[in-house]
Amino acid sequence: MISFVYAQERNGGIGYEGDLPWSLPNDLKFFKETTMGHTMIMGRKTFEAMNQRLLPGRKTVVMTTQSNYGQEIEGLTVVHQLNEVLELAKYEHLMVIGGAEIFKILWPHADEIIRTVIDEDFPADVYMPEIDETYWQRVKVIEGETDEANRHVHQYEWWNRK
Repeated sequence: MISFVYAQERNGGIGYEGDLPWSLPNDLKFFKETTMGHTMIMGRKTFEAMNQRLLPGRKTVVMTTQSNYGQEIEGLTVVHQLNEVLELAKYEHLMVIGGAEIFKILWPHADEIIRTVIDEDFPADVYMPEIDETYWQRVKVIEGETDEANRHVHQYEWWNRK
């Protein structure tokens, strides 16, 4: 199974200059709870934006074209081609967390989208496509809580491929 896990602002923006353009601690907590115990797959740039850090309780897979990438990082799995990812997905629930190029490559193979939608406009230079309801069905929505630390109105959505 392949699930996409990401946060976006209302226009589909997911990143700005290599980082998230917002601060939303509730979403970070949601991300941790959602991905815990699963295999996360990401591109090299996303992994490097995380300071090449393996997150506890999750297996980390990086997809890159660089042939010798990550050999010195104990516990990191590196794949180079789509067929390697699809083979992993036969045995593991893959949580795709970015970046844009990895989402684009894996979009036709995704079974589920778990996204946080922040109801504001932010500067962005990386975007997700709109979800086409011809192929996807929203099956669950939970309104996020706002407070002093989480000022942005947001909701968590689950979409399944039809």
